Amino acid sequence: MKTLARSALLSIFAVTAVQAAPFMAIGDGAELFATGALGVRSDDNIFLAKDATSDVIFNVDPGLELTFGKDAQVKGSLTLVDSISRYSDNSDLNTNLFSTNFVSSYEDGKLKLGFNAGYQETNQNTVDVRAPGGGALIRRNALSAGVTAESEVSEITSVAAGFSYTKTDYKRAGFGDSEDYTIPLNFYYKWTPKVDLSLGYRYRAYQTQIGQDSTDHFYNVGARGEFTPKLTGQVQVGWTQRQLTASGNENLVGLDANLTYAISPKTSLQLRAANAPDSSPSGAQQKNFSLGGTLSTNISDQWSVNAGLSYRGITYVGTATSAERTDDYVEGTVGATYVVNQYIRVAATYAYRSNTSKISSSDFTNNVFSLSANIRY
Repeated sequence: MKTLARSALLSIFAVTAVQAAPFMAIGDGAELFATGALGVRSDDNIFLAKDATSDVIFNVDPGLELTFGKDAQVKGSLTLVDSISRYSDNSDLNTNLFSTNFVSSYEDGKLKLGFNAGYQETNQNTVDVRAPGGGALIRRNALSAGVTAESEVSEITSVAAGFSYTKTDYKRAGFGDSEDYTIPLNFYYKWTPKVDLSLGYRYRAYQTQIGQDSTDHFYNVGARGEFTPKLTGQVQVGWTQRQLTASGNENLVGLDANLTYAISPKTSLQLRAANAPDSSPSGAQQKNFSLGGTLSTNISDQWSVNAGLSYRGITYVGTATSAERTDDYVEGTVGATYVVNQYIRVAATYAYRSNTSKISSSDFTNNVFSLSANIRY
């Protein structure tokens, strides 16, 4: 393992000296790129458990990217990645995971269309997906697809609709396979040349093998566009009704906001806020309030740095056998990226995660240091 560690570290730095090969042209407007990443990370709590287990993990992620439609009305990309992970001390966690994603769009000035489809194999825990007491990573596969459409009705009005689908299959007992359907509908009115007001409705149906199926109705009003010369984004506020198959309904104020504030030409602050019901993969009903921000700045043409902080209040809805409780989950990151040339960049990141709960076994802290070299040519 020491030999593997030395080789991986040498590869990360040596790759910056490689001369990138030119891309391959495939017909008119289509290009094929070879992509890859070499990475190493030190993780002091790989299972996100109260009693932490640490390890050093090495990653090699070769892939391909096909882009098409440059400067055309129809454009898109297809990516394929094979992620190889090797653990220094817990070799039984070694994995070889595949992911692919297809994205395409069409725009002619009055009509906008979008389509996406993807498949993702995952073997990584989150605050929602982890085994009681630790000791395991939760393996799962997710298939997703979606379509969006927006059409101009008049010079000052437009309508938008969409459909998204996600199917998640878990490979460990105690977690329920699920299917998630979402249909958003929005009507936009141009209030100013740069700001649209919106009236919207979002339908969501969640079906699971563990716990209760649910149906959500989010009625909302909002706005999008350039609110000031420095502030842009979209905000939707309203009321969410959740209907459960067995134990009745849950109602709460709904919120979905994404804003970007340009502090300077090289520095921006991204703000996010949301409030919505959800279901955990282990069958628990949740009410989630989240708030976060990410600060990014370009120090020079080659160096950029970023820092982020987010909070999520996870309220587990009470049942006949348990009282309602709220867990406080906090995540912070700092990172730096160095662009060697148009084909190679090197990144270093530190991430901190913490979950505090009335159930002590659900508490954890996590520190992760990572270094990676990313290639696209």
